[in-house]
Amino acid sequence: MSNAFCVNEPEWNDIKAADITEQPFLSDDKTLIVPTQYGELSLSISQFGLRIQSNVNAADDFGMLTQAPERLSLVLSGDQSHSTLAAGDYRLEVFAAPLHFKLYKNDVLVQQSATDGHFVRQHRLPPFAKTDKGWLLSLELSYDEAVYGLGEKWGKLDKRGQLIRSYNHDALGVNAEKSYKNTPYAWSPEGWNLFVHTPAPVTHGVGYALWSQRAYVCLVEDNVLDMFLFHQDSPAKCLQTYSELTGFAPTPPTWSLGVILSKAYYKDADELLAVAREVREKNMPCDVITLDGRAWQDTDTRFAFEWDPKRYADPQPVIDELKALGFKICVWEYPMISVKNPLYKKAADKGWLIKDKRTGEAYRYEWDLSPFGEVLTPLPDSGILDFTHPEAYEFWKTSHKPLFDLGIDMIKADFGEQLEDDNMLSYSGDSGNRLHNVYSMLYNRCVYEAADAYCKTGPFLFSRSAWTGSQRYPSQWGGDPQADWHGLAASIRGSLSWGMSGGPFFATDIGGFYKDTRDAELYVRWAQASVFSAHMRLHGIGPREPWSYGDAASNAVFEALKLRYKLIPYLKETAEKASQTGLPVQRAMALAFPEQPLSHGFEQQFMCGDDLLVVPCVVPGGKIKYYLPKGKWIRFGTEEVVQGEQYREEILALNDVAVFIQKGSRIVMGPDVQHTDMDMSNTTHWPA
Repeated sequence: MSNAFCVNEPEWNDIKAADITEQPFLSDDKTLIVPTQYGELSLSISQFGLRIQSNVNAADDFGMLTQAPERLSLVLSGDQSHSTLAAGDYRLEVFAAPLHFKLYKNDVLVQQSATDGHFVRQHRLPPFAKTDKGWLLSLELSYDEAVYGLGEKWGKLDKRGQLIRSYNHDALGVNAEKSYKNTPYAWSPEGWNLFVHTPAPVTHGVGYALWSQRAYVCLVEDNVLDMFLFHQDSPAKCLQTYSELTGFAPTPPTWSLGVILSKAYYKDADELLAVAREVREKNMPCDVITLDGRAWQDTDTRFAFEWDPKRYADPQPVIDELKALGFKICVWEYPMISVKNPLYKKAADKGWLIKDKRTGEAYRYEWDLSPFGEVLTPLPDSGILDFTHPEAYEFWKTSHKPLFDLGIDMIKADFGEQLEDDNMLSYSGDSGNRLHNVYSMLYNRCVYEAADAYCKTGPFLFSRSAWTGSQRYPSQWGGDPQADWHGLAASIRGSLSWGMSGGPFFATDIGGFYKDTRDAELYVRWAQASVFSAHMRLHGIGPREPWSYGDAASNAVFEALKLRYKLIPYLKETAEKASQTGLPVQRAMALAFPEQPLSHGFEQQFMCGDDLLVVPCVVPGGKIKYYLPKGKWIRFGTEEVVQGEQYREEILALNDVAVFIQKGSRIVMGPDVQHTDMDMSNTTHWPA
């Protein structure tokens, strides 16, 4: 095995490509065995295309897949140097010296090993190899081909030219490659899809020029290789196929489509109730109010499902008043237990915490204190709950019951990115690095199952960290964006990128999380854009109530919130469709209009559902730049008809939004209400 792999610029000459060492053969009528010097590769074909595995007996211990592919009977011909494998619509040609392939669907070439060549050998990049970092494979990119997906990323939606690592981070913002939600799934408008079924990190050089501007180089940082390569004739079908394999998101409860109010943080019950009362007195549309981490927990001893006794000796009267005011209630959690809480010792003694390989004891996680300050209090050393331990999983799940019995409706499942050390060891036998990503999904699943079992108003949560399969436990929110215009623009791109990666439901922190900039214009534009996202939450450091930004901003945001509630019937229809198809609520232009490439470069605008084209304002001063696809479009709230297939610029007034519907389409609109428990049956249509 070579030790030559380097992320900066690998010594490709030193990486030994996999060779076919003996003639490939059928181990049964549904599995082709390809012997190499790195071991046998098992190839099969199913409704999910070609599957390549280094260990066909490796168990899916984490349940990332929701169904087992139905392998098709194979027809094999050829010899060691060139074999042909056929099943269903697919045909695979496998070549030796080195091992490389061509994949056809209905006799059309859909993907192949990279053809980036070398003066003295056929392939400059190894088509397949195993390095000291894991399995390496190289795929072909057409000269102008875009690539989408790979989770929540803040930069350009087209990942061509980027080096992306599928590795969850507490990203501390939306300004770099690091992100909270990742999945090693990518697709091209040309129709091919790559999905690596792994809990481990994956590095993607997507036409990354330092490696190869004409190839997709994928490093699976694991000893096990398990990848799917399939083709569909539209991006919508691509997402549907991926969702069939990894799971569809259930439809969230209707109340979750309303406004969620939050901040970091309401310091006590008096402040919380004062804000709740003011929301109702001012007739602000709102469904949910949030007690963030420090709001209801003692920071020194969290997290142990217990209310801070100094502020909430009896939380029931507070919950009852919020309920009487028509609020659903969200509380925060993370999967960590302070060493200062008695629960830490109990959980450690039972083996419920991630262990330290060096000592055999519970691993004590020490926080990096550099991001913490006056509002974000430094955190104590903590244990990490081990969700691979069945008893620990059940304990965490059932511990939510008293919260839901009290009247809590929603959990904000924060963090989950802390398995970052190979000295960490789980009950399943996995090290911290291998378990790191999938830990988020296990955490999401546990909390969602608790809500499904115990919440009286329907299961729903916000999770920050996510991996393959997390879309089954909605919803996700976009972490901690900087409270400036770049934070808004990047948050929108993160929303759309997650949607192009199989995650249909998303929210951002309206106004930005850090710092409390009091930028009224930014707050307005963020709220207006978020009207058209799956979920809508006002959150950040400092107050996020509209009136805290002054009269002009408050008036504009109130208009936006009222529009949000009128759109709830349409959003509900859109969410139900997302649960059936995998299509996100917010759809990037390349996803919504694959046949109109001129629209694809406009990566800030998006479709909300099938019908509404939204152009967010992401700069101060109200200037927007946008492109309307072909057809005639009606400007929302007016009778103005605009001809499509043209680029436009304009300046928006503070209370104006640029939203369009294609002429001939209609959407259902609900009544003016303050929350979703009110009568919403009086619907109309727009355009009338």
